[in-house]
Amino acid sequence: MFWVLLLLSAWAVAGTACTRLCLAAARAAAVGTDAAAEAREQELTLYEAAFLSGGPSRVADVAMVAMARQRRLLLAHTGWVTVVDPHGRDDVERSVIDAVGPEGQSRIAPVRAAVAASDPVGRLADRLVRSGLAEPDDGRGSIAAGVHRVRLAAAAVSVLCVAALLTPVQEGMPRHLVALWFALPLTMTLSCLVIARFEVRPCSRWAAPAGQRLLCALARRATGADDRTFLTCVAVRGIRAVGEPRLRAAFAHRDQPGRD
Repeated sequence: MFWVLLLLSAWAVAGTACTRLCLAAARAAAVGTDAAAEAREQELTLYEAAFLSGGPSRVADVAMVAMARQRRLLLAHTGWVTVVDPHGRDDVERSVIDAVGPEGQSRIAPVRAAVAASDPVGRLADRLVRSGLAEPDDGRGSIAAGVHRVRLAAAAVSVLCVAALLTPVQEGMPRHLVALWFALPLTMTLSCLVIARFEVRPCSRWAAPAGQRLLCALARRATGADDRTFLTCVAVRGIRAVGEPRLRAAFAHRDQPGRD
């Protein structure tokens, strides 16, 4: 009957991991519920949409693309950024200019990283969290950790099942029946992962449920070919979604700092 002890261990591991993930998701959904109810009718700015869709780095992308569209910044396809107009129109744009440096030219990758870590982007994140539109850092971390624990639990249940099948079982107990008993906790962990994939973070790990709704509404309204629509596309879908090859080429170098 040693396999029964292994089965109990499998249930304990699976049940604990799934319960902790559910609790983390419930806590994250409860954060800022009242504020989120008041924020449902708000209109997202480009920076807010960028943060909710892609986090701090997406805010830096939108700021640089906006400045480039207005010929105040040059984004070369080789991955370099050059300042044309050293006067930013908001705090994020001024962070871009400061990140480029006094020489007026730099690679995109370090500029993007510096802007993402700047105080204006940090204040934007704090404001979105307080309004109930963005997930707090601890909420994102606890859910990610919960998902990781459930994945480990699924692997542990599989290992325990194999161990149970390799040990002697009671005479008259078919091994396929033992496997079926272990299939129950394994099914629970896999089902929990599927639900987390589609319900906990449907399209962005940064946006809370209220923020997700505003993002969907913004994406539906983004029709036309003006600059505002173009920047909205960058904010919601990222650089790779735009149809300008030179712009995509410029940002394609951001993860290759040694390439010219």
